Amino acid sequence: MGEALILDEIEKVYNRGKPSEVIVLRGASLSVAQGEVVALVAPSGAGKSTLLHIAGLLDVADGGRVVHAGREMMGLTDDARTAARRADVGFIYQFHHLLPEFSALENVVLPQLANGADKRAAVNRGMELLGRVGVAVRADSRPAALSGGEQQRVAFCRSLANGPKLLLADEPTGNLDPATSDTVFGVLMDLVRETGLSALIATHNMELAGRMDRIVRLDRGRVVV
Repeated sequence: MGEALILDEIEKVYNRGKPSEVIVLRGASLSVAQGEVVALVAPSGAGKSTLLHIAGLLDVADGGRVVHAGREMMGLTDDARTAARRADVGFIYQFHHLLPEFSALENVVLPQLANGADKRAAVNRGMELLGRVGVAVRADSRPAALSGGEQQRVAFCRSLANGPKLLLADEPTGNLDPATSDTVFGVLMDLVRETGLSALIATHNMELAGRMDRIVRLDRGRVVV
């Protein structure tokens, strides 16, 4: 089994050389095997969002290596990084960030159209994904008409719309009440297992972390087991 993601000695410093310099990551290293779901546990402000952004090519490390399925990412041009991110990476955040003027289905269809998909195929895939998470009946509803759990389920579908190989999630149920969080997380895990995705999921919730394959912790800028 190969590695879906390798982060090797990742360094990230903000305001380097200034009095306000902040060292966020100090040689952070981790890997996620193909089909593996890894929990990343850290307190707020420890740098886990920064690490996820670097892993997902939304930010550039100051040092180290980022490897997706054997392909080096650090030397890519901005356009190549954007193309790789759009094709291979799915993101889920604590807040759903759905486009309010569009329906649930449209929120899942639009990323596919942006990636060059045929509209009919995009609609069919959107309905399939919404059906998997139990919200197909709300396909025509706008986000404001959905419950918090429904909104996040639609966000899950949007993150998987383009068939990514790697899923990165930052506190994906952190904005939900405990009962809804437990249910919605179960839906997410079912989706990940069904699709054979590799996933790195940041969470404060140790009960949820314990349901993943492995737990790593971010401590003072480094990843520890």
